[in-house]
Amino acid sequence: MLQIRIHGRGGQGVVTAAEMLSIAAFEQGRHAQAFPSFGSERTGAPVVAFCRISEREIRLREPILAPDVLIVQDPTLLHQVDVFQGLQPDGYVLINSKRSFDELGLSEVAARYRRERLVTVPATEIALRHLGRPLPNAVLLGGFAALAGLVSLDAVAHAIRDKFSGKVAEANVAASAEAFAYVQNEMKELAHAQAD
Repeated sequence: MLQIRIHGRGGQGVVTAAEMLSIAAFEQGRHAQAFPSFGSERTGAPVVAFCRISEREIRLREPILAPDVLIVQDPTLLHQVDVFQGLQPDGYVLINSKRSFDELGLSEVAARYRRERLVTVPATEIALRHLGRPLPNAVLLGGFAALAGLVSLDAVAHAIRDKFSGKVAEANVAASAEAFAYVQNEMKELAHAQAD
């Protein structure tokens, strides 16, 4: 079973991201569940959402304490909340930022995990370009599809169109595709750097 924890702030579509990820997994024939964890339910407050994906029926209902994947929608949380708590040693991390892990002050964290599974993507900037609004959730799902290969970009596009319609859906699909290409490029550059 794959366990995903998504960190962000109220108003960034954290809960919607988890729901779309579960729809994408379901689209590919897997079992999935998504649910949020709220503190104070106000815009800007830290929010966590969870998604589980499995080949078999999922009976667990508790929050995810040992995630295989972390998606961080708001980099301001990195030094306010222990987002890396419980992350599996071979886990994936995707952070919404145009800065590297080192530039974000995460060198020590990065040293503990597999470098090829740690990626940043400027999701807010991509969202602004395509949507005109700083909503990174669908963008990050495109990036996640490229990083982990656990859901396809087509399944992400299906999930976006399931949740949204018309121009909003198509703008989100285009933004997720740009993030997918961005992360693929980042991973190629990292592979070249490690080979040299």
